Amino acid sequence: MANTTQQRETVLRYFKASGDAELAAQLLDLAKGARKSRRARVSGFLDPHGQNVAEIVAANYPQVRYEMNGGFQNAERQKVAFIAEDFYGQPDFAITALEILWDKRYYDIGHRDVLGAFMGLGCKREILGDIVFIDEGAQLAVDTPMVDFILSNLTKIGAATVEVKVIPLEDLKEKEQKIKLISATVAALRLDAVAASGYGVSRSRMADEIKGQNVKLNWQEAKSPSQTVKEGDVISFRSRGRVELAEVRGTTKKGRYAITLKRYI
Repeated sequence: MANTTQQRETVLRYFKASGDAELAAQLLDLAKGARKSRRARVSGFLDPHGQNVAEIVAANYPQVRYEMNGGFQNAERQKVAFIAEDFYGQPDFAITALEILWDKRYYDIGHRDVLGAFMGLGCKREILGDIVFIDEGAQLAVDTPMVDFILSNLTKIGAATVEVKVIPLEDLKEKEQKIKLISATVAALRLDAVAASGYGVSRSRMADEIKGQNVKLNWQEAKSPSQTVKEGDVISFRSRGRVELAEVRGTTKKGRYAITLKRYI
């Protein structure tokens, strides 16, 4: 018990500096519950950063493994199940698929609108997985205990009247990722410079957006415009989608970094 307690404190100290101690504590409690019950305990939907936290928690918790599921085959937001190593059943991820329909002739609804409608109902972000748009409307994965509440209360998104229905999980369609490749040069691999190139705005404006807490790096709130960005890092700018630093190709004769960015549209 002493070793487990000490290990918990070590993990929490590790995440305290990044501001993730609260999430780590919740996940540690789930891992502990799984081992104690010799069954499985499941989190809410987590973004990729939260999933990384869960992976580290599982690696530091003896006799516990983990699995992830987000409903969609290539889900970005997923639930994490902590499973006792001597439990041989299947974890119940409690994910239900919903389809939302509206008259597309008159209403143009986007991701932010759907998410805002859920937040307006008082729903927490962790009950909602990915939102994928289809020809007829949108599909999404939600926490099963919230389904009846959503079906009863989600009747409008903005000015549009919507119909919400449960569909089989296997009917969820794979999310299409449209990517635009951008080649650019930057004086330094700083967050403000790389993000400005990816989103086509000035570096000074991007610095202001970062200071205004409108930019995330790898799903964590950006600390400062001067943060270093490396290959594989993902930048998200509120309401403007994501940009990945795909490759640093080298330096130019003038000493600038030649980079390739992936802009997810």
